[in-house]
Amino acid sequence: MKIACIATSQVPSSTANSIQVMKACQALAQVGNEVCLWVPGARGAEWAALAEQYGLITPFEVRWLPTRQVWRRYDLAWNAARAAKQWGARVVYTWAPQAAVFAQWRGLPAVLELHDRITGKVGPLWFRWFLQSRRPKRLLLITEALRAVLERQFGMALPAPVTQIAPNGTEMERYENLPAAEDARRQLGLPQGLTAVFSGHFYAGRGTDLLFELARHLPELNFVWVGGREKDVAALREKLAEANMENVVLSGFVPNAHLPLYQAAGDFLLMPYERSIAGSGGGDSAAICSPMKMFDYLAAGRVIVTSELPVLHEILNEHNAVFCPPEDAAAWADALRGLMRDPARRESLSARAREDAHSYTWKARAERALDGLRQA
Repeated sequence: MKIACIATSQVPSSTANSIQVMKACQALAQVGNEVCLWVPGARGAEWAALAEQYGLITPFEVRWLPTRQVWRRYDLAWNAARAAKQWGARVVYTWAPQAAVFAQWRGLPAVLELHDRITGKVGPLWFRWFLQSRRPKRLLLITEALRAVLERQFGMALPAPVTQIAPNGTEMERYENLPAAEDARRQLGLPQGLTAVFSGHFYAGRGTDLLFELARHLPELNFVWVGGREKDVAALREKLAEANMENVVLSGFVPNAHLPLYQAAGDFLLMPYERSIAGSGGGDSAAICSPMKMFDYLAAGRVIVTSELPVLHEILNEHNAVFCPPEDAAAWADALRGLMRDPARRESLSARAREDAHSYTWKARAERALDGLRQA
């Protein structure tokens, strides 16, 4: 089946929304569909470069459409929906409500994936139009918490046959046959000894201050911080140098294709979210998020230590993760010290994490998203 995907994310980019789009599109292709993704931009990129940056295996077509800022991506949505129809798409899969509605206007079934609240003056109108359309449709929400927020916002229960909870996912094949932590550290030239790994950006709310305090209070534990924008990494290097802290390695940006090895190098994988989380697109996602790293951490089969945020309990539990109060460095340090002294508990948590990861693959997510739409 030909599936046209329409996203407002920049491609290529290191932002989480861009990575999520590319992973979702690949999964649609992996379950047997012909996929074409339309994104904004005047210039494209070669598939080899995209595959390296995003950690992709299965190719799909990406087309770039020029946009004008004054139209606030409405021109992308309109032109991409028109192009999808001309291309012969059977379904449009999008993260933009207006693109979903434009596809419906052109007689196409639409899948609308949402990661956040509906905002803006006309955003609620587009969302209602999407739901009211008689065309076959699917609404994907990344968490039950987001469903509750939207139902309160719109004062109605979202239709059960249409709405599906679709957490983000992982690719188990990328985490097969990973080396033991010691061997992964050796391959990457990292110091040996018990190691805590954080991967991701250093945006506000991601726990950067807590990471720093943990490294300062636990000199016996090695830390590897993977990712981040160049300016953020430079600022952290300077801060670490001023504090004479030598137990932290900052990798800088690492292509997604190489992330599994870095995650495998850790005995502990950290998710130190604060009570308020800023995303690459702005806003606060602490109450409704479905972090992609959480699923990759599960697949890596290492001990996950995470902030106690209610939404994370939709996936994590006391058997596959250790929860700590957000922004409480002392509590986090105590938890890590306890784990460092308890190899049996580390083994149990790691094994359960790996087992639970099989329930959250991108491919299974794609199959569920299309269920009932293939014959539409």
